[in-house]
Amino acid sequence: MKKINLAVVGYGGMGAGFHVRHALTSDVVNLVGIYDILPERRAAAEENGVYAYPTYEALLADERVDLVTVAIPNDVHRDVVVQALDAGKHVICEKPVAMNCAELQDMIDAANRNGRIFTTHQNRRWDVDYLAMQQVIDSGEIGDAIRVESRIHGSRGIPSDWRGIAKFGGGMLYDWGIHLIDQAMLLIPETVTGIYCCFDHITNDEVDDGFQLTMTFESGKTAYIEVGTYNFIPMPRFYLRCKNGSALITDWRENCQVVKCKYWHENDVLPVQTAAGLTKTMAPRDEITTDSYELDQPASDVHDFYRNVCRAIAGEQPQIVTHQQLMRVMQVIEESFRSVEAGQAIECRI
Repeated sequence: MKKINLAVVGYGGMGAGFHVRHALTSDVVNLVGIYDILPERRAAAEENGVYAYPTYEALLADERVDLVTVAIPNDVHRDVVVQALDAGKHVICEKPVAMNCAELQDMIDAANRNGRIFTTHQNRRWDVDYLAMQQVIDSGEIGDAIRVESRIHGSRGIPSDWRGIAKFGGGMLYDWGIHLIDQAMLLIPETVTGIYCCFDHITNDEVDDGFQLTMTFESGKTAYIEVGTYNFIPMPRFYLRCKNGSALITDWRENCQVVKCKYWHENDVLPVQTAAGLTKTMAPRDEITTDSYELDQPASDVHDFYRNVCRAIAGEQPQIVTHQQLMRVMQVIEESFRSVEAGQAIECRI
C-alpha cells in the first residue's frame, strides 16, 4: 500500500512525543509537516528536522496532505477538525474527541458530507492488559462475563496542565474515563441501561481528580470503572467475574491470572478457622475443584491504529474506531455528569 501523507496539528506532548515520533518510523504514513499555534513549538519542530507550516490555512491548502492528526486542547477540537474535513482531509482527533455529543455530531456530519475518514485515537485498545481481558472473555474458557472491574490508580493528583481546568475538558472522567469506558463497552458489547457516577475532589475543586462509575447493561451484567489520583496503594488493574471462574490482572506489567471452576459441588467442605470463628461459606478452593494458570501477555503494536486508518482510507478495511462507538462513549460521559449532578443513578439506553 502506498504511504499516506500525514500532517500533525499540535506539537505538544502527544503531537510531538507520540504522533510525530511514530510517524517518522511508520510503514504506512509519511510525515509532511506540523502546525502549532505557538511560534516556539514551530521553531522546535524545525530544529528537529520537521517542517512547520506558518499557518493552519497553509497546511490545509497543501494538496499533498491526505490525513491530519489533531493533538491540541480539547475545547478547540471541533472547529479544527471540521475545517480539515471540509478541506477534504481525513482526520484523526486526539481524545477526548469533543466536549459533548453535539460537538461530536458536528464532526461526524462534516466527515459524512465530505466522504472522509474521521476517527479518534483510542490507542488504549492496544493495551496488553485490556487485550488479555478480551482474550479471556472471547475464549469462553471460564464462561460468560458477569462483571468487569477496571481501575487506574496513581498518587500524584492531576498534572498542572489542561487536565485540571474545566473549560479545557479537564478531569479524570474525560482524561482516563474516555479510554476505560471504551474498553468496558467492548468487553461487554450490550446496550447500557443504567449509569451511576461519583466524583472525587481531593486535590482539585474545579474538576474531578477521580471517579467511580458503574455501568449496568441490558442483561444485568455490570462494569465498574474507577480512576484515582490519590491512591498510594493501587488496587488491581482488572478483575473479571465469569460464570465459571475469575481473572485478575494486578498491574499492566503482570500476566493475567485465571482460576477456572472445574467442579462446583464438593462432597465434604471442611470449615476453616478465621480470626473470629469458623466459616464453611468462605472455605478456600483447592486444585481438585479448580484450575489455576497464567496467560502470557498478548502481542500488541499500538501503530496498528494508524495502519487501520490508512487501510480504511485506501478502502481495504473498515475503520476500527467507528463513529457509533465514539458517540456511545460520549453519551456515557454525558450521562455520568448527569448522575453526579443528580446524586443518583440514571436510566438510559446507550
